[in-house]
Amino acid sequence: MAKGVRVAVIGGVFAVMVGGAGYGAYNIVSALNGGGVTGAAGPAPARTGPPDADEVEDTTKKFFAAWEKGEAAQASTFTNNDAAAQAVLSSYGQDAHITGVKITPGAVKGATVPFTVSAKVSYEGKSKPLTYKSELKVVRGRTTGRALVDWQPTVIHPQLRRNDTLVTGEAASPPIEAVDRDGTVLTKEKYPSLGPILDTLRERYGDKAGGEAGIELSIRHADDSPDTSLLTLAKGRPGKLETTLSASVQAAAEKAVGKYANSSVVALKTGTGEVLAVANHREDAFNAAFEGRVAPGSTMKIITAAMLIDNGVTTMNGPAPCPPSAVWRSQTFKNLKGMEPDESANATLAAGFMRSCNTAFIKLVDEDPLTDASLTAEAEERFGLGRGDWKTGIVSFDGSVPASAGPDRAANAIGQGQVQMSPLNMASVTATAITGDFRQPYLVSPDLDDRQLATAKGLTSSTSAQLKQMMRLTATSAQGTAVGVMSGLGGDIGAKTGSAEVDGQATSDSWFTGFRDDVAAAAMTEKGGHGGDAAGPIVAAVLRASG
Repeated sequence: MAKGVRVAVIGGVFAVMVGGAGYGAYNIVSALNGGGVTGAAGPAPARTGPPDADEVEDTTKKFFAAWEKGEAAQASTFTNNDAAAQAVLSSYGQDAHITGVKITPGAVKGATVPFTVSAKVSYEGKSKPLTYKSELKVVRGRTTGRALVDWQPTVIHPQLRRNDTLVTGEAASPPIEAVDRDGTVLTKEKYPSLGPILDTLRERYGDKAGGEAGIELSIRHADDSPDTSLLTLAKGRPGKLETTLSASVQAAAEKAVGKYANSSVVALKTGTGEVLAVANHREDAFNAAFEGRVAPGSTMKIITAAMLIDNGVTTMNGPAPCPPSAVWRSQTFKNLKGMEPDESANATLAAGFMRSCNTAFIKLVDEDPLTDASLTAEAEERFGLGRGDWKTGIVSFDGSVPASAGPDRAANAIGQGQVQMSPLNMASVTATAITGDFRQPYLVSPDLDDRQLATAKGLTSSTSAQLKQMMRLTATSAQGTAVGVMSGLGGDIGAKTGSAEVDGQATSDSWFTGFRDDVAAAAMTEKGGHGGDAAGPIVAAVLRASG
């Protein structure tokens, strides 16, 4: 927003002012407005139990009436956090310039009251209507016994978070018209999971794209993430911002992740690193596809296999026995339930890779000349991971493969332990594996802001050829763990499945990465099970759209 616009902080700071004003607490103003009843015999006993229907109706009626009149102090007395509520409600009229509020309650569900807000936003002669839906819950004050609105910033607007502010004024950045690689306009309405990404691109490149700022009602987030525009009173002039995305692949990615909760996917061009799609299906606005930091499970075996080949430990056709279990530094590792052990001469690295045999890899990580730092060196020097130097155009994480001693050295090799990755990282790993060259992924051209993309030496042609063939076998051989998911896809295909066990989760995270011709994609679904259960179908759908 323009300089000079006054804002009021929502939430935490004001809660401290009243000494722990939270659930069931209220300040002196509350007491002066009926917070307690006293008589000759002393204070009346506080009521207990959930508020009844009459109390819910009475509390919400009084709260809404005061809100509609712009009486922030009065409205806040009907909540269980007077100070925080008053700050937001005051800002609502003073800083957001919202007036003429009319609130229409919906059908009450127990103590939850949905409602619709109709109002007007006015600023410097510009005015527009504002309509949105929200809800509140009425609770019993623990110390007062009063029926009170359970204060949350979302009561005032569903997109507000703690310590956010609502402001109306000149936008902080000019608007952008983001377009895909073929000139198709990308909007958050058509591609919902791009919303936070488009906000970030606007913040970072709005000025560089040549637009002019307009007047908007926005949410200014306390965590310094880009403003969320809610209403445009006066349109600015958008500047055109070219991205590497593909509208068709993005549409497929949005649809695919929508079938699985807490899922993320990234697709990119293997020869350039250009990101074709990035989609998330989450309740929050976190871009887990780019910023996630979780164990990648057996998709990590791509890097581990490269380390084994590059250090002369074995080759794809070299021996790699797959026993039922393997002990490393007092910790026992096992394979997925149902996997038949194979300790015969036919037990090769390729067989262990396509079947995703954990013990085959565990048995090899102790071979000379490997050390605790060998996997780290492979990830950093050849795959460009873990150095903190990726510059994609938005916030991203470039993986972490720390040098680990003890049991974690073996756990890291199968994508557990201390290894952390995002779908972006694993899509890049696949691209490096099948081309031999590391090309740092990016979403907007580095020419736009003179960013220096990260570099790494990549793989030898021999190592790359072996990795690509093992991924092909995983997707096409009868024993390959990705056959079911990848069947029906034409072209040159390959994949690697993964499931990552997370402490406290009964069901593992589902991971899958694969390629089709010159496109690589990777996905992760929290608590999605095996790689082929959730993440696999997402990747297959995205690769299918890339042809």
